[in-house]
Amino acid sequence: MDETQFATTIAEKVVSDTKFWIAMVGLIGAIVGSLLTLGGNLLLHWLRTKPQKELDKQRIAILKEMLDDNRFPEKWRNLTTMSAVIGTDEAETKRLLIKAKARGSEKTDGKWGLIKNHPFPSSQ
Repeated sequence: MDETQFATTIAEKVVSDTKFWIAMVGLIGAIVGSLLTLGGNLLLHWLRTKPQKELDKQRIAILKEMLDDNRFPEKWRNLTTMSAVIGTDEAETKRLLIKAKARGSEKTDGKWGLIKNHPFPSSQ
């Protein structure tokens, strides 16, 4: 009887340990699967947005060049002209101008210039 109880105790311990390790493997698998899914989604997002970011950089460079052109001593340029040059609508051009650190004229003439060339009046 003593040997039977001992064998039963060992069997219960083995089953308990086996259940624990099965649970641990399942938990580790879930964590690894989640991390791989997250990493894959981040990579996919980066690959999808990279071409647009490159295009935006090129357009911003063109806008900065237009706004720093010495042939225009006042260094204000018309929004519709810049939109036509970079091939976007006016809303997209405004978004890119803001990224280029430009601002609109205080008049309602639709002209834009770089903030470094046209700083805001100080409030003194």
